[in-house]
Amino acid sequence: MGRRIHIVEVGPRDGLQNDPANLSVEQKLEFIARLEAAGVTRMESGSFVSPKAVPKMADSAAVFAGLTRGGRAKHIALALNETGVRRAIEAKADEINFVLVAGEGFGRRNQGMSPQESADMLAKCAPLVHEAGLPLSATISVAFGDPYDGDVDIGVVGNLAAQAQRAGIAELALGDTIGAATPWDVRQRIERVRMEAPDVSLRLHFHDTRGAGLANVFAAVEAGVDVIDASCGGIGGCPFAPGATGNVATEDVVWMLHRAGFETGVDLEQMIATARWLEGVLGHGVSSALSRAGVFPRG
Repeated sequence: MGRRIHIVEVGPRDGLQNDPANLSVEQKLEFIARLEAAGVTRMESGSFVSPKAVPKMADSAAVFAGLTRGGRAKHIALALNETGVRRAIEAKADEINFVLVAGEGFGRRNQGMSPQESADMLAKCAPLVHEAGLPLSATISVAFGDPYDGDVDIGVVGNLAAQAQRAGIAELALGDTIGAATPWDVRQRIERVRMEAPDVSLRLHFHDTRGAGLANVFAAVEAGVDVIDASCGGIGGCPFAPGATGNVATEDVVWMLHRAGFETGVDLEQMIATARWLEGVLGHGVSSALSRAGVFPRG
C-alpha cells in the first residue's frame, strides 16, 4: 500500500460560505451525504459564527441536527470565539476547529481581533473543548499573506503555532486564505512551525487563487504533511478577503495523489459526480479540472 494522505473536505463550510447560491438545509445535507458516499471521512460541515457576518452559515445548527450519525465521517465545526465554541459543542460537533489569524488587517475584518487576541481567545476557549471531550484543531488563517497588509511575517505564524500547542490542540492547519503561497513558502513555513510546535500534527489548506494550489499540495506532501484540506468542485472563498477564489478541488487533488501512488480512500468517480451534481444545485459551473476533463486513464 502507498502512503495515506487524509483529505479534509471543506466544501460544506468554506466552499459554500461565499458562494452566491443559497442552499437549503436539505440541499446541504444531501451534499454532505454524497461526500460521505464518495469516501470522505472528515469534513467541515458548518461554522458557528455571526449570521450577520457570514449569512450562508446561519443554518449550521440545523445542518448538524440533521446529520446522519454513526457513519465513517466525522463532522468538524468551525468557531472563532467562546460563543461559537459553546454553540458547536451544543450542536454535538465531532471536532472543533478554532481560527487564529496571522494578519492584523484581515484579523480585524474577519473576527475583530489581532493575531495575539485570537491566540488569547483560543487559550480561553480550549478548556471548554477539552472538558467536552472533543478533538480541538486550529487553523492559522492568512498564514501566507494578508489581503490588506501584504506579506505575513513567518515569525508571527511560528509564535501562533507555539501558543496553539500550549493550548492543547491536536492538529494545526496553515491556511493560504488568499492563494498567495508558493511551494517554497510552504516548505519554509512548515519547517518553522515544526520548530515552534513540534508536538502538533500539521494540515495544509490551500486556495487556487493564483494557480499554485496543486503545486503547494505537492510541496506539503513532499515535506511530510499527511492531511490536506480540499473542496469538492474547487468552490469556496472568503467574504473578508477581496479576490479570494476557491479552494483546491478535492477531485483534482485526489487524482494527482492517486497517480503518484498515494492512497486517499476517496472514490474519484463519485467525487467528480458530486461536483457535477453541485453545479446544478448552485446554478453555476465549478472550477475543478477533473469535473470537465474526467479521469485519466479512462476505464
